[in-house]
Amino acid sequence: MATGELLSVCGCKGIRTCLRCEDGKSEQHLLQKNDPIRYDFVYDPVIKSAVREENGVRQSFQFPGVFLWESFVSADEERELVAAMDENVWRQSQSGRRKQDFGPKVNFKKQKVRAGDFTGLPAVSCCLVDRMRQKPLLASFKPVEQCNLDYDPIRGSAIDPHLDDSWLWGEHLVTINLLSNTVLTMSLDQGWEDMDTGEVRVAVHLPRRSLVVLFGEARHRWKHAICRNDVHGRRVCSTFRELSAEFLPGGEQEKLGSELLDIALKFKGTPL
Repeated sequence: MATGELLSVCGCKGIRTCLRCEDGKSEQHLLQKNDPIRYDFVYDPVIKSAVREENGVRQSFQFPGVFLWESFVSADEERELVAAMDENVWRQSQSGRRKQDFGPKVNFKKQKVRAGDFTGLPAVSCCLVDRMRQKPLLASFKPVEQCNLDYDPIRGSAIDPHLDDSWLWGEHLVTINLLSNTVLTMSLDQGWEDMDTGEVRVAVHLPRRSLVVLFGEARHRWKHAICRNDVHGRRVCSTFRELSAEFLPGGEQEKLGSELLDIALKFKGTPL
């Protein structure tokens, strides 16, 4: 797709913006959108801590709730996955992203969910889910939704700091990062433990073809984002979400949850 075509349409709403809809915005607005992000710490997946060096002194604190699986897919698999995605329609989304949704019809404001036109996760994801479940952390992981997102610096793609819904979506958020390296920005508005420095930001480096899981504190307390300055080339990702306890055995909406999972795990889906 040509650059002009990429910038010809926009899916932004409200406070969300991309490079196209920022035309005519104030200079101050553009500076705020494009300023490099200051990271207080960098996540170390080996020691599972957030670490920084200051005046030759190493500072760190435990950062629970992040699991990084490097080289989750091979280069050949990456090509096949992206080719399969590109055979389907990419729909414009907010903040310069494009998306493909495979999941039930949801109204988060009214807390209502139904199958709608949902026909399951895509066929190419079946082997990926099987591979995820080889790890003890994801042994019981049953995704009911997959969202593919396409980021490109030409469009100024990003996603603002946010917490994913916890009424419908469960404990584990699983994302496969394809085509380029990026940084997942974890942030906490009020500081962490004995730190009184206000907002704290931790950079979680996501290598190309890696998988990352957010759970526990990182899922429910720390916001996550992809900043514009950390998108250096086309980046495609697939995020998988499981159901919350309300929709699992013993929950109030167990029957509906079972129906949705039955559809999802047939792996016969097309994007909605």
